[in-house]
Amino acid sequence: MKIMKFGGTSVGSPERMKSVASLITKSGEPVFVVLSAMSGTTNTLVEISDYLYKKNPEGANEVINQLEKKYLQHIEELYSSDETKEKTRLFLKDEFDYLRTFTKDLFTSFEEKSIVAQGEIISTNMMTNYLQECGIKAVLLNALDFMRTDKNAEPDPQYIKEKLAATMAENENQQVYITQGFICRNAYGEVDNLQRGGSDYTASLIGAALNAEEIQIWTDIDGMHNNDPRVVDNTEAIRQLNFEEAAELAYFGAKILHPTCVQPAKYAGIPVRLKNTMEPDAEGTIIDNVLVRGKIKAVAAKDNITAIKIKSSRMLLATGFLRKVFEIFESYQTPIDMLATSEVGVSMSIDNDAHLNEIIDELKKYGTVTVDSNMCIICVVGDLDWSNLGFETLATDAMKNIPVRMISYGGSNYNISFLIKEADKKQALQNLSNVLFK
Repeated sequence: MKIMKFGGTSVGSPERMKSVASLITKSGEPVFVVLSAMSGTTNTLVEISDYLYKKNPEGANEVINQLEKKYLQHIEELYSSDETKEKTRLFLKDEFDYLRTFTKDLFTSFEEKSIVAQGEIISTNMMTNYLQECGIKAVLLNALDFMRTDKNAEPDPQYIKEKLAATMAENENQQVYITQGFICRNAYGEVDNLQRGGSDYTASLIGAALNAEEIQIWTDIDGMHNNDPRVVDNTEAIRQLNFEEAAELAYFGAKILHPTCVQPAKYAGIPVRLKNTMEPDAEGTIIDNVLVRGKIKAVAAKDNITAIKIKSSRMLLATGFLRKVFEIFESYQTPIDMLATSEVGVSMSIDNDAHLNEIIDELKKYGTVTVDSNMCIICVVGDLDWSNLGFETLATDAMKNIPVRMISYGGSNYNISFLIKEADKKQALQNLSNVLFK
């Protein structure tokens, strides 16, 4: 069985939903489908929550009414039979009445998760109703029945596997199994989610639990490109990536894939294929455990980076210095992207500056601190093992006219990273394309 995940833009309108339905049923074989909320819905539900936090139920009700009107119009465009239209109207009435109940009581953070979850619940119900109207044997499985995180807010794969196996056994001989991406329950049974982009994670976790043949991630671009097509001309889709290469690209800026998505599939040995709903016959990108030796695959960029440098003569020959520095970042739950050390200093980059002022104040106890904002990490990905003579020279030669704040090489066999100013990003990406992919 294949897993097919469709993002918000892929199901963003009745017309798109019909196209997705055709893709789902094209082969005639059983498939397991993971759907996101229709594009824009999650942001609207977050807006409703924001009004409720601010104790403005009138504002929340106005947005709820606008969203309900939008979905009622979708009913007229999506379905042809009066029976299915009425069935979906009654479902939507229950949904939006449920949302209105939150405007009458004290609002909590746990309730926000319940509100945001309704986007996926609505899209999956509407798609299931459409498939059934078309005569397809389709069943809707509630993700809240089998998707769960543990006390560390990490997915609980054993629980997912056991509960999903039982759910599938209760719903045998269906052509299409549909469930919600993104949403889950936490270890305490409360409605929770896998964070933004979590629908990719859902698909990968389900694929691993079912030992699927393949996990397909359908978006609006034909696979992962060898550079950012929004910035660089004449980019090309990459036909194959190793799991490690894909993870590096996803983490360092390739928006098509959520960084966590590939991990469950990698461990289960299940290939992940990136496909384009606008061009379904395009080959896309396959991600698997195969490593093509001696080849640079792609370049990605990660914006909104802050560089922090701490210089201290006390660091010379001092044990425990780096531990003290890292503990400061850990205490503020701020991951470090890049790291470079010398005998008297250490430089780091972060992409989360929520606690920057507090971190700087703590670091000043140990040395002189300087900060560079509006930085960007440029990441070159491929088989970059140090034994491949000349690859690092190619990358650095392409960057020869770009001021580089920091370089990271050797921490991974798949990645060379350059920290530069955001203002130099476009030129750097174009230079790397000209040199690496000519």
